[in-house]
Amino acid sequence: MLGRLKTILSNSLSDPEVDIEGESVPVRIRRNPRARRISMRADAVTREIRITMPSYTPTDVAMDFVVKKRQWIAVRLQSAPEATPIAPGSEIAVAGEAHIIEWREDWPRSIRCGEGMLRLGGPEASVGARVLRWLKAEARRIYTSEIRHYCEKAGEPIPRLSLGDPRSRWGSCSSRGTISLSWRLIMAPAHVRRSVIAHEVAHMRHMNHSAAFYAWLDILYEGDRKAADRWLKMHGTRLQRVGR
Repeated sequence: MLGRLKTILSNSLSDPEVDIEGESVPVRIRRNPRARRISMRADAVTREIRITMPSYTPTDVAMDFVVKKRQWIAVRLQSAPEATPIAPGSEIAVAGEAHIIEWREDWPRSIRCGEGMLRLGGPEASVGARVLRWLKAEARRIYTSEIRHYCEKAGEPIPRLSLGDPRSRWGSCSSRGTISLSWRLIMAPAHVRRSVIAHEVAHMRHMNHSAAFYAWLDILYEGDRKAADRWLKMHGTRLQRVGR
């Protein structure tokens, strides 16, 4: 049963918090002069509530809005899967396939990937950091190759690749010629990863989501982009929880 939502207002120099089912959840308030109403997002990964509202709206009004949405917030925060540590014995995906992290101190420090395992040695305390570096290196290597593939198909110059860990999107394409991608896509199946990359390359010609953009994307991408989108919608939060 949903417990009482208690609003805890902190001092003016920090974000207010709310108590939901015994968990103190920060409320990040952003005032936007172009906003016409209050909008809210409860992020189950970062465990925070984000409010966007008009510049003139008082903080008390935003917090009252949070109180009225307490049931929705609780359900949303409970929807996140358990965090997956990057540590010996943990299971993480590489290109959509589950891999167990196998560690023995006397094994080589370099990571060997195969037969459903990531094997490595060296200090146990640095296993997580080294696996993370390996995943990011694999992501850069594979993304670079696949961006080149789609750019050659599209007749576009190869852009700069920026690797990051955004919470709200898997990729983006800037007008200055940079494609930014989440390193976490290396854990998704290949057809999902390639769909995102093809999507961003398609933006090099159409910087919008018009009918012309999707027609061009369907020429570039060889798979079922809607199926890839459904996969990310269903499993994306789990990818975001790895290593948190």
